[in-house]
Amino acid sequence: AAAKEAIEKLEIFNPQDISNTVWSYATAGHPSPELFQSAADEAITKLTAFNSQDISNTLWAYATAGHPSSPKLFESIEGEAIRKLDTFTPQAICNTIWSYATVGHRSPELFDALAEEAIKKLSTFRPQAICNTVWSYATAGYYSPELFDAVAHEGVKTLNK
Repeated sequence: AAAKEAIEKLEIFNPQDISNTVWSYATAGHPSPELFQSAADEAITKLTAFNSQDISNTLWAYATAGHPSSPKLFESIEGEAIRKLDTFTPQAICNTIWSYATVGHRSPELFDALAEEAIKKLSTFRPQAICNTVWSYATAGYYSPELFDAVAHEGVKTLNK
């Protein structure tokens, strides 16, 4: 019932509303294919208004739910994510790359841009976010020597404290 009502109101949802809705359903493990499809379609029309948290949480929700509409959504989000990368927190970087790796969506341009942004902010990453980021690149089969070197360097600095 709630999913049906949400679908009916999606056109008035702002990006945070869309993101929070799909995040909630994914977190609860409640599959709602119609809601996820409709939310993906609506999100695509509003991507320019999405902030970094809206982007990363939406991607995470679709990757977690494993919804089949995600390839079109992930493809649509790539450019917007790249344009806004300087606003991404370490957690948003980690969630974004994890989401792409989890669904198996390859995007060399986004992976390169995320690696570059992660390197800039690596000293502010929590250990779990570093692990998840490296896992994501490995899982996606996308090698980023600069990122892996920076992670190794950051690890050595941490161990020497």
